[in-house]
Amino acid sequence: MLTLEAAVEKARQYVGLVGPAVSMKVERTTIRRFAESIGDANPLYYDEEFARATRWGGIIAPPTFLCLLLPPLPAPDIDFGTVKLNGGSVFESFRPVRPGDVIIGQAEYAEVQAKQGKGGSMLIFQGRTRYTDGDGHLVAIGTGTGIQR
Repeated sequence: MLTLEAAVEKARQYVGLVGPAVSMKVERTTIRRFAESIGDANPLYYDEEFARATRWGGIIAPPTFLCLLLPPLPAPDIDFGTVKLNGGSVFESFRPVRPGDVIIGQAEYAEVQAKQGKGGSMLIFQGRTRYTDGDGHLVAIGTGTGIQR
């Protein structure tokens, strides 16, 4: 098994690696089911009449809806640690996602760093996904963190 320093050095070769683009057509029923699955009863996500009367002018998806579209990245081949954890995700939205939108996501490894915690050494990866619409306009950026220890 690699030392933390050697693992970081090997992991740096992944930074900037971009995976293939994937797309999804957004459906009204998918928005409703997603909102139900996360326990969000906001009528903006399923009631067309209500949504039309808001500043959005129609149904939109919850901010974390784009987690349904996870573009693939190759798993880093780094012999470090036996525990892999999800360190969380953050979404920065630039415009709402609506039924009928075609969303294209493309992910890349953005950063790698080493940290020492109470449980020992950790290798932390950050991946960044750019979500655009069918016209190429930026919809959101999602950042996910993976931890190996």
